[in-house]
Amino acid sequence: MAQRSLGRGFGWLWGAYAVSTFGTWLAFDALQVIAVLVLHAGALEVAALAATGPAVGALAAVPLGPWVEFRRKRPVMIGADLLRCVALLSIPAAYGLGLLGLGQLLVVSVLVAAADITFTAASGAFLKGLVPREDLLVANGRFESTMWSATMVGPPLGGAAIGLFGPVVTVAADAVSYLLSALGLRAVGDGEPAPAAPAKA
Repeated sequence: MAQRSLGRGFGWLWGAYAVSTFGTWLAFDALQVIAVLVLHAGALEVAALAATGPAVGALAAVPLGPWVEFRRKRPVMIGADLLRCVALLSIPAAYGLGLLGLGQLLVVSVLVAAADITFTAASGAFLKGLVPREDLLVANGRFESTMWSATMVGPPLGGAAIGLFGPVVTVAADAVSYLLSALGLRAVGDGEPAPAAPAKA
């Protein structure tokens, strides 16, 4: 049975989601590996890097929720992709200049986590406006299958990439995935309706 087409716009959105999700899981442990192999960080420092970034990123994303609600979602998603791209590219840049430190890894981890949460919040609302209500179950199913595929395949491939090319190059590849995602979102087109105005107190 032929797979149901959800339109060109959804195809670009799905492609953007797929490339960024696989990139994320490809470099899932790369920051911690950089901390150990490049910066010779201890166990407590690595644990702080693994926990602090996502925790602070989640807290930073809380006030962004109402802000995202009353903004066009596609520009927000593109902005989140570009933020993640620039933040991650700062790591190989600093490494090449001999300036990389644990503090930078922590800042990058926080920025990426906050952008992840913001992107996810915006993408759900954007998808609802992109495909008809009766197609949402199929569309969400494709996103879920992509996410689980990336979760299963990404870390082993990421481990191989880190072993072959090193963690810094793997982080750069993750950054490129976000740039490709932003380009895919741009190709979706600008047919998004204006967001609702915030209610006056």
